Formats: sequence, C-alpha cells, structure tokens
Amino acid sequence: MKIGFIGAGKVGFSLGKYFTEKGINLSGYYSREPASSKDAAEFTSSSHYLVVSELIRDSDVIFLTVPDAEISRVYNEIKTMNIIGKQLCHCSGAMTVADAFPDISAYSAQGFSIHPLFPVSSRYESYKQLDDAFFCIEGDNTGIANWTEIFAGLGNRTRIISPENKKQYHAACAMSSNLVCGLISISVSLLRNCGFSDEEALCALKPLAESNIRNIFSQGISNALTGAVERCDIKTVENHIRYIDSDEDRQIYKSLSLKLIQLAEIRHPEIDYSGMYQILR
Repeated sequence: MKIGFIGAGKVGFSLGKYFTEKGINLSGYYSREPASSKDAAEFTSSSHYLVVSELIRDSDVIFLTVPDAEISRVYNEIKTMNIIGKQLCHCSGAMTVADAFPDISAYSAQGFSIHPLFPVSSRYESYKQLDDAFFCIEGDNTGIANWTEIFAGLGNRTRIISPENKKQYHAACAMSSNLVCGLISISVSLLRNCGFSDEEALCALKPLAESNIRNIFSQGISNALTGAVERCDIKTVENHIRYIDSDEDRQIYKSLSLKLIQLAEIRHPEIDYSGMYQILR
C-alpha cells in the first residue's frame, strides 16, 4: 500500500512522517503551494508531485489533508481522475464520508474519515506524540476493518464511529481540547487583574492545570474533583461570582459549576448541595 497526500499542512506532515516512521510507504505530496509539498516530501523521504493526477496514479490511498472547507472542493476536482479502486481519506472530525465524498461509490472508490484525537500543532514535532493518539474511523463498511487493523499494528487504539454520531463526537473532542483554551484564557484574564503578566499567569497555572488533568485520567473525573463547589463552600463561590467582571465569563463559571455539583454528588451523596444549586441558578 502506498499513501499519497493532497495538502501539506500540519496534519499532512505529521501523519506522513508517523506512517513512514512505522514502515508504511508513501508515494508523496501534492499541494497548491509547491514549496510546502516539497518540504513535506523531503521531511518524509517521499516524492514531490507537481501534477495531482500523477500522485493519484502512484497511490493506493489518497489523504485529503486540506482544511475542512476545502475537502469537498478538492474531491470534486479529483474524482474524475481515475480513482477506481482507490481509497480516499479525510481527517476531519466533524465531516462524515457522505459530507465529503457524497457520490464516491459511483466512481468505484472507497471513502474513509480517519480522525486522530490529538491537537496537531506542529509540522515537524507533532508526529512524535502520535503513538498515544486514539483514532476514530468512519466510512466504507467493506474496508473499515482493514484500517482498524492497520492502526492496531501501529500501536494505536481505534473506534469505529457511525455517521449519525459524528457531529456529537466532534463536539466532545472540542470540549476537551479547544474549549479548554477558552477556560485558561479566562483564568489568565483574572490573574492579569491581580497584577500578573500573561507569562507569569501561565507559569503559575501550568502545574495546577497539568496536575488536575493527570488526576482526571488516573483517578476518574469525580475522584479528581477538588475546590469550593465540591466542599459546598457557598460563600467562596458567591465571592467568585461577585468578582468575575465579565457577564459572559460569569455565566461560564456558573454553568460549569452546576456540572461540578453533579460530579460532587456522586462522590459525596451525604452532602446537601441545594444551597449551591440555588446561588448558581
């Protein structure tokens, strides 16, 4: 099997390098920006293509590692370039195969969505951490088991996900990834009001946030819970609400604290949280 990439951004670089490090063959890269595909080809010791049809000809599998908004456009450009017997894959967590490749069966090809649950932030470094990534796969039923076997062979855990669940699945990923950036941003803003520089704020928050994440995944969510909501310290929570200046941030604090009460009740069924519910609602 030879894998080719259309698109040479962070995901294309990272997946390509990860595959080559694990012994999977690449044909190479094509991009509308030849300098990017040339860099990716050099990084992965594969070929640099200037004509997309030649990459398709030389590849058994073609990954469309372009922005989500571009996937369908690229597919519509290449679907008439003899993709018979080929596999087309995209890496969007939000789009289904039907969204991206709506008529792929008419071209005698197979479509797959292969999404790594991992924040790919660097072209040249992220591949080093993909050993720990969980991959969710959706697509053609006749070939999907083969992809789970491929990733199992690479050492990755996988989950086959139905198209109906794809949007909810992606919302779950965003909550644990992108939206955490928003929460940290609020914390930095509050510390800035206390005289911290942004750099000092991040330095101060780092051990707190990292320790909490470790506890969540080692002890479970309810057991990792600490703080004023868990111990039903109503006065402290009232002060938090009073001294958060932004109405938007205050509402985020309240909404998430209501979720924390539900977790706290699992851990402490003996505590009456009715007063805490009252001030947060």
